[in-house]
Amino acid sequence: MDKAQILIASNRGPVSFSTADDGSLEQRRGGGGLVSGMISVATEIDSLWVCAALSDADRRAAEEAPGARLDRAHDLGGMRVHMLDIPERTFQGAYTGVANSTLWFVQHMLYDIPNKPSFGSEFRRQWDDYTAYNNAFAEALVTGAADGARVAVQDYHLALVPRILRTRRPDLRIAHFSHTPWAPPEYFRMLPGHVARELLEGMLGADRIGFLSPRWADAFLRCCAEILRAEVDFARRTVEYGGRLVGVGVHALGADEEGLRASAAEPAVAARRETLREAVGDTRLIVRVDRTELSKNIVRGLEAYRELLTSHPEWRGRVTHLAFAYPSRGDVPEYREYTDAVMRTAKEINEEFATPEWTPLVLEVNDDYPRSLASFQMADVLLVNPTRDGMNLVAKEGPVLSERDAVLVLSREAGAADELGRHALLVNPYDTLETAEALHRALSMPGDERRKRREGLAEAAVALPPRRWFQDQLRSLD
Repeated sequence: MDKAQILIASNRGPVSFSTADDGSLEQRRGGGGLVSGMISVATEIDSLWVCAALSDADRRAAEEAPGARLDRAHDLGGMRVHMLDIPERTFQGAYTGVANSTLWFVQHMLYDIPNKPSFGSEFRRQWDDYTAYNNAFAEALVTGAADGARVAVQDYHLALVPRILRTRRPDLRIAHFSHTPWAPPEYFRMLPGHVARELLEGMLGADRIGFLSPRWADAFLRCCAEILRAEVDFARRTVEYGGRLVGVGVHALGADEEGLRASAAEPAVAARRETLREAVGDTRLIVRVDRTELSKNIVRGLEAYRELLTSHPEWRGRVTHLAFAYPSRGDVPEYREYTDAVMRTAKEINEEFATPEWTPLVLEVNDDYPRSLASFQMADVLLVNPTRDGMNLVAKEGPVLSERDAVLVLSREAGAADELGRHALLVNPYDTLETAEALHRALSMPGDERRKRREGLAEAAVALPPRRWFQDQLRSLD
């Protein structure tokens, strides 16, 4: 079997499959600047991408490909991809039970503490699934890696992989990157003790550990110091543990300007722009684009808009809020309930303020990328108010495409606030009145200030585009 010098490991791969009407498999490249940037590097070097099958069509593709190597059965444009068909029960325990319903909640500090979490025997079974899932990835990486290869492991789904690789293949150079925030030890230690330790020790199997923000890197270092009693140098961002010195770095992922502009030039985007303009008339536009994800804080954002219309009635009839939400994690009960709350709040606002001539709020809960790009172009204000976010690329993509010098109202709890804060209007995401006043200030801002802020945002947003972001991580292993 051919061995690779560069390996990428991620839960979601660069390609997915669906079943066509005639029963054949249709493939689709992964979307978004991050995947595109990693694909562009992967196709130029001797690489192998290891990922999991996420659908029945994916599983069929993996089963039909020799050795589950998709590139041996499909034209992937030069990429080599090993898609793992992990047993359904194991995958659900690892992905839904641990990764999405536990680790995501911990890192984003989402728990309703008086009621959740409660770690009993069912969670212990799910943790066994998570361990098995990480071992399946490690096995594929061990098998596919050439001597001295570099391995880039992505995100919280695969936190145990670096240590497994270190044990089995000490010749490998390993990086692990977290795309989420990292919880401080006071919150992280609510995990069962052995789970917290295994996660930290798993990641410390890497040579280099990366985060999107200094805040998340420092929180990880604190967890290593307080939970593992590791030797931590906070100034140099290093951890000495188990006789090894591990470096911790910050790589602030930026927007893919070239890809964004190419996508925004598509006819579908112009068509959406026309449809939206017909719907909102000549009103000013406050835009938000999010997944219906608990940390995105959509309900408080809608409440802030309600506060704006209440405390500044002069905007009634003169502004429209476009709220576009992509459905997310419908298999997790909290997410279904949250989506219902978003829709209920939106309905209440329209019932309270709408007139025959004016609909104050347009909420759409579906996946429509061209519509999102069109709304970025049209926005007067972009609202990004997560309670906690690893980075938030919407805050970076919106200003790049803005044609109306949109003002960014940004949560101070987003990783993007580190770079964009001085050009944005920063808000406490829990304070709906403060957010409403920021919306008012943004709508009232003079043109010169809007332009200067938007230019500053756009420049900062593209400072580390996905391709360079990934190359920097690989270089850090040299």
